[in-house]
Amino acid sequence: MRVNYLGPALLGLDHPALENLDAWRLPPSCYLVEVSEEAGVDGEIIEGDVLVVDEARPVQHGDLVVVVIDEAYQLFQGHRIGGAVRLLPASGGQGMTARTDHCRGVVVHRARSALVG
Repeated sequence: MRVNYLGPALLGLDHPALENLDAWRLPPSCYLVEVSEEAGVDGEIIEGDVLVVDEARPVQHGDLVVVVIDEAYQLFQGHRIGGAVRLLPASGGQGMTARTDHCRGVVVHRARSALVG
């Protein structure tokens, strides 16, 4: 599923993703992405969710992982297999295998607008 890059998660940034989070505790390696409309409104992750992604955190088994494919940010469920990661689309479908250095970060926080479900 596609996500849209919003920018770095900076202290003092007024954004719903940082509302219930101590933003001062976030490392400078964190950035924000917003889940695109292709996610729909059914499921654990829905259109409009904002995710805090830490690009310095190593991928572990079961993490939500952001990967750049053809210059587009995509969200996958990661399954660690030795030095590689099996990436399954967060919305279901065929997966692929990638090296951990292809991953652009691990989701560490999810926020949903109060206007949504």
